[in-house]
Amino acid sequence: MREILIFAGTTEGRKLSEYLIRAKVSHTICVATEYGEIVLTAHPLVKVHQGRMNEEEIEVFLKKGNFVAVIDATHPYAQNITHNIKGAIEKIKNMGIFIPYLRLKRDDIKQREKGIEDSLKNIRYFDTNEMCAKALENIKGNILLTTGSKELAVYCVSEKVKERIYVRALPSVESISLCMEQGIYGKQIIAMQGPFTKDMNEAIIRQYQISLLITKESGISGGYVEKLEAAKKTGTQVFVIGRPKEKEGYFFSEICNQLEGILGKKLQIQDRMEIILAGIGMGNSSNLTKEVEKAVGKADILLGAERMLANVYPKLEKRPYYLAEQIIPYLREVQERNPFMEYKKVVILFSGDSGFYSGCQSLYRALKREAEEGRLRADINIMPGISSVSYLASCIGESYHDGMIYSIHGKKLYNITRKIKSSPKTFLLTSGVKDINWLGKMLVEENMLECEIVTGYQLSYEEQQIKKYTPLECCSLEKEGLYTCFVKNPYPINRKLTPGIRDEQFMRDKVPMTKEEVREVSICKLGLYEGAIVYDIGSGTGSVAVEIGSLSDNIQVYAIEQKKEALCLIEKNKEKFGLQNINVIEATAPEGFSSLPKATHAFIGGSKGKMKEILTALKKMNPKMRVVLNAVSIETISEMKEILSMEEIKGEEIVQLQTSRVKKIGNYHLMQAENPIWIFAFDFVESKQPGGQNED
Repeated sequence: MREILIFAGTTEGRKLSEYLIRAKVSHTICVATEYGEIVLTAHPLVKVHQGRMNEEEIEVFLKKGNFVAVIDATHPYAQNITHNIKGAIEKIKNMGIFIPYLRLKRDDIKQREKGIEDSLKNIRYFDTNEMCAKALENIKGNILLTTGSKELAVYCVSEKVKERIYVRALPSVESISLCMEQGIYGKQIIAMQGPFTKDMNEAIIRQYQISLLITKESGISGGYVEKLEAAKKTGTQVFVIGRPKEKEGYFFSEICNQLEGILGKKLQIQDRMEIILAGIGMGNSSNLTKEVEKAVGKADILLGAERMLANVYPKLEKRPYYLAEQIIPYLREVQERNPFMEYKKVVILFSGDSGFYSGCQSLYRALKREAEEGRLRADINIMPGISSVSYLASCIGESYHDGMIYSIHGKKLYNITRKIKSSPKTFLLTSGVKDINWLGKMLVEENMLECEIVTGYQLSYEEQQIKKYTPLECCSLEKEGLYTCFVKNPYPINRKLTPGIRDEQFMRDKVPMTKEEVREVSICKLGLYEGAIVYDIGSGTGSVAVEIGSLSDNIQVYAIEQKKEALCLIEKNKEKFGLQNINVIEATAPEGFSSLPKATHAFIGGSKGKMKEILTALKKMNPKMRVVLNAVSIETISEMKEILSMEEIKGEEIVQLQTSRVKKIGNYHLMQAENPIWIFAFDFVESKQPGGQNED
């Protein structure tokens, strides 16, 4: 059977072997040491040759085998073995034996390395180990050597340097023997197998009181970045041995593509992306959870708003994308150009907590849909962060489980003062100082001057400030930045949960108004729910609109009226009761419906003789709408009888309501009757075409 021959010794070589195993391709791996064999994945499709070979020995090995390709995945610093492999290939070629030679290069993607290198103040570069070793004579303190044990002799020339060197080497007999040959014993040998995380590197630096770290420029798979990050965190000086320039060769995906051509088959390796949506807290890296910090440190690709990406460095690239319409096409493109998924860890950053007023959920649903429908090969997970509300609460010694929490970030929150009136504690997420100004203005207008506002400015950053203000002081704040605020109301009121505003509380003038008991019964018949959109048609004074708007801040009411006098009264009553969720619309019905959002419910208090036209327009807008209307005149009642006989309504209810009120005249209390009112309530039924098909 013809095989692939891999000269390994690197992470990339081991990974290529694992890919070939999954693709059911037989191959032989050559490693220099016994330890190199131990770390390989054992499998029936894999043969291992252990031991160093010179050029002649490689030539003999190639002749004996039946290889269709030779992959040179040796370390970029191990130039002798590469020279020997190429020499042996050339010799057998002259004998008429042609085996393709493919050099597996380490990816030369420097974005992450470059970012961290630029941020290090005490880093130096050397072309050779000899030049680096010579510079050590002027360095004080302990030295951590992470270049391996083969070049150890170069660094042990000076006894003064040698006694301060700690060598991190592979836990193999060969490596430890080389250390001992150079007089490095005991605690000076750190025998460990990588890869090493930033935290592990940092722990070693602190444990051995390292002043200088020596490393090769070993790239992503060699843990170079994690060394630099640890050095930056601890303030350790770094000496870097530059990587030899590799002009020829192929990157990992290119090698896989080449092998597909040589083998005449698809490798069919369906690796999946690991997509993590992570909350990063307020923005300061010290507030990252350990879980998120670890994910960011291992990320191949980082996405998020530009300010979140400023001081983080992925292995591959970062893009200022945070919307689904940006992220999904980009990930599809990454998947297409990276079919073997050697870079597959994607972290998308969100400010604060991923589950708290975050765009995380909508993106999560979009990504899950892409994965379920097969457009992305991905596993998607969410990691939480620390919210600015929990952070501010801890700073001021307040709990937040018993407070109300809202966001006015990028939007004006309906009825904000009504919310604050009914709660002793309110937390608010804001967009900036203009939101604080607006909040102060709203509280001043509502005469809520006793409220205390605590602002958290630039939370977690060096310029963090936590200050108390009055509503009036908030109106004049000018300092721009990120604010989270806490509003303390010493005199909260109990908010009513039912309709029942007294008639005399409304500004009325001479405009007709639906009376209190009629309003209450009519609104109950509407069967409202959170998020409802309601038309109050022929709104008059706006009494029904006000009652409905008072029930929930999550209900939107459109008070539709054509009379100027009535429109003025609706605005005044809206302002009196502090309701921003009422929209006053100057229009006739049904002509005025076209520019409005689709209603879920409609109350008709006046139709101006256009009842059929109004109902037809409402049904066309939403064939499942709930409608309640009031009728006083015999003509309207007669018209409703005809409408209720239609097949396109269901659940009809008819209530005739007449109320009497006690009126005091002198020393007597007399009953005074109100006009009888007919209340009609029903649901539209979606029309069906012949054959049972719904209308388009």
